Amino acid sequence: MCAKIKEKIDASVEGKLRALYELQLIDSKIDRIRTVRGELPLEVQDLEDIVAGLETRVNNLTAELEELEGQVAEKTQAIKDFKSNIKKYEAQQNKVRNNREYDAISKEIEFQNLEIQLAEKRLKEYKVAIAQKSEILERSQTEFTERKKDLKVKKNELEEIISETEKEEKDLLKLSEKASGGIEERLINAYKRIRSNTRNGLAVVPVERDACGGCYNKIPPQKQLDIRMNKKILVCEHCGRIMVDPNLITTENEAPAEK
Repeated sequence: MCAKIKEKIDASVEGKLRALYELQLIDSKIDRIRTVRGELPLEVQDLEDIVAGLETRVNNLTAELEELEGQVAEKTQAIKDFKSNIKKYEAQQNKVRNNREYDAISKEIEFQNLEIQLAEKRLKEYKVAIAQKSEILERSQTEFTERKKDLKVKKNELEEIISETEKEEKDLLKLSEKASGGIEERLINAYKRIRSNTRNGLAVVPVERDACGGCYNKIPPQKQLDIRMNKKILVCEHCGRIMVDPNLITTENEAPAEK
């Protein structure tokens, strides 16, 4: 009776190891698909942010230039008005009846000349600002156009890769979810934790040439024997990965990618 119970426990452990290894094989295929995409999604996101920022800058500069040009037109008209007023006051000076009226008109002419000087000063400032902002706007528009072209190229690359791998990835994700559902929560949590802590996403690795298939450190003979027996869930003392017998799954299944 005890032997039968022990055999059932051993088979259960072997089943858990097989399920974990099969899940790893599926997830490794998903990882390889995503590796093919590389940094493209991040590059596309960065370029989208840059293009959006440049577009905002171009719009702001265009609005500022329009405002400056409006101020230039306003000051130019003001100068014309001041000069017209001066001519009017000069004509009135010739018709004054006393010194008091003459002095009052002279002060008005002087005031108009001061207004012209101030307007001309502002006009120069506006024109300098327009020249500077026009130069920045031209550079920004050029950069905006170039970045939009880069973004289009990168998007096309990403869309092409996604279209080639999207169906396969979706099918594999379904398989991964199905495989995960057949493994107890405790083991799944451990599996996910180990995967997140490894650079290549390998949490379950076969023993290869008497060494861990993840970090390649040598495994003692007794531990290798325990692994081949499939009666215990054993982890590498160096890298923490779960180690399995490479023959646990039939040879038609693909092994995980090397580190």
